[in-house]
Amino acid sequence: MFEVDEASRALGIELVEAGDGRAVARLSVTRTMVNGHDIAHGGYVFLLADTTFACACNSHGPVTVAAGAEISFVAPAKLGDELVATAEERTRYGRSGIYDVTVRRGDTVIAEFRGRSRVIERERTGP
Repeated sequence: MFEVDEASRALGIELVEAGDGRAVARLSVTRTMVNGHDIAHGGYVFLLADTTFACACNSHGPVTVAAGAEISFVAPAKLGDELVATAEERTRYGRSGIYDVTVRRGDTVIAEFRGRSRVIERERTGP
């Protein structure tokens, strides 16, 4: 799935690992990602968490999409920071699942994200 995710890859998100309901991705904060407060725009932090969530919930095979998500911003990220997001499956039930993603800069937590997934197909078609 990530190989054809032009949006995430174009922004510089790198998938470090994915499998068995877990994923790790990273992103370096660039000048174009910094807002008027001189901190990383929350939309980019959300995008990193959402992409990592997508890789984790799609690691099981069936095409799976977000049914909803929320994020809590804990600390600001700044220009040049390397952010690492780690997604972990909490539960899957029927066609639904719950995943938690922590975004960090080193040991500092930047954001906590919870995503709810929904399987929309039984088998993946295409790449």
